[in-house]
Amino acid sequence: MAAMTRSRTGAVGSLLAGLAVLAACGGSGGGGANQASAPGITPTSVTIGSTQPLTGPAAAGYSEIAPASNAYFKYVNAHGGVFGRSIIFDYVDDGYNPTNTAAQTRKLILQDKVYAMFEALGTPTHLSVVNYINSEKVPDLFVASGCNCWNNVSQYPETFGWQPDYTIEGKILGQYIKQNYSGMKVGYFAQGPNDEFGTDGINGLNDVLQNSSVTVVSPPQYYAPTAAGAMAVKSELAAMQAAGVQVIASFSIPLFTADALASAAALNYHPIFVVSNVGSDPPTLTGILTGGALGVTLPAALIGGVVSDAYLPLLSDSSNPWVSLFKLIKAQYAPSLPWDGNVEYGFATAYTFVQALKAAGQNPSRDDIVHAIETTHFNDGPGLVPFAFTSSNHLGYSGVEIVKIGPDGAAVSAGPVQVTDDTAGGAITSPSSQPAAPPSSGIPPD
Repeated sequence: MAAMTRSRTGAVGSLLAGLAVLAACGGSGGGGANQASAPGITPTSVTIGSTQPLTGPAAAGYSEIAPASNAYFKYVNAHGGVFGRSIIFDYVDDGYNPTNTAAQTRKLILQDKVYAMFEALGTPTHLSVVNYINSEKVPDLFVASGCNCWNNVSQYPETFGWQPDYTIEGKILGQYIKQNYSGMKVGYFAQGPNDEFGTDGINGLNDVLQNSSVTVVSPPQYYAPTAAGAMAVKSELAAMQAAGVQVIASFSIPLFTADALASAAALNYHPIFVVSNVGSDPPTLTGILTGGALGVTLPAALIGGVVSDAYLPLLSDSSNPWVSLFKLIKAQYAPSLPWDGNVEYGFATAYTFVQALKAAGQNPSRDDIVHAIETTHFNDGPGLVPFAFTSSNHLGYSGVEIVKIGPDGAAVSAGPVQVTDDTAGGAITSPSSQPAAPPSSGIPPD
């Protein structure tokens, strides 16, 4: 995760004091009477839905995201909810299987009548339902995937990304590779080939690396997110070794990142791994390697030296008030969850959802929350970079900073915070804005 170089120790003290006051006096409310203003909205509750890989190949780490979001919602509910409404988060397992996603999404919309879809996880899974969700005019908020396909306002007016898209990641990671590994051979390891997760990331890498000071080795090595795909990883790494690849740029989910690291070690192959944020969370990778998920117990030291990127605060930065806030809430409302990047992600997206729900008004229609996200920047949240939300842009966070995993397994900053867009040749710059501290209550203000 990202390093916060701007310490705000005083803000942590204020946050702790504010949380104590809030616990004593309760939470927020609005003027006038609450009404059943939209499907999923009652005078006392708002129900939202999500499909999640609670089992299957993406469950390692990702299965923690929705429970972490739910812990934040429980905290908000315990302190008055949003305009007096409790948030009910109905998240269901799709096993990272698009067929299951389709069935579960229809159930959430037609039977459970959710107000909005929130944080549905996965590029191939969500692509199987995004047309349906939009045809039903259900807000499709903060998809847990960096596919730039979510930023298609004319086709998917209800859908919003949240994390930086994979092309943005690819461009910034590619710039780091170009600047630091000049003259080396670079190979790509990615989910695909017919998967936007892998192809969007490679598009971003190619935008910077083609015709540059590095040599891009073709073709990319693609994996399928299946048991058969996992069995093939070692041969794919062997092909890159035979081609003389020195730097592997990887757009992979955690299980396959760990598989690639383990396969390289087994081959006595020691390339530099540069890995998308979604597949590089150190605690998750450590758990996979040391916990036997690959059929053998491997040393955690394999993750040392991995280069990645981040857009949220450093997990180990105890001086960061967002880290303090989320860890305090986790300890009370989800003590069994680990403290890792997936849990931080779940808390951060939930915070943004509460911001959006408050901005939508006391008795919101579905259109109201879509309009609120398009017109409210929400840049006083935990992100290191600004959101790009407008009426013509449903992108989400607009950049990252580069991080490197040290020998102790902790990620540290390895470069400045940078922003860009997903257009070919779009400039990579540093933002002028600074990250904000959370409100003393830990809940977005009305």
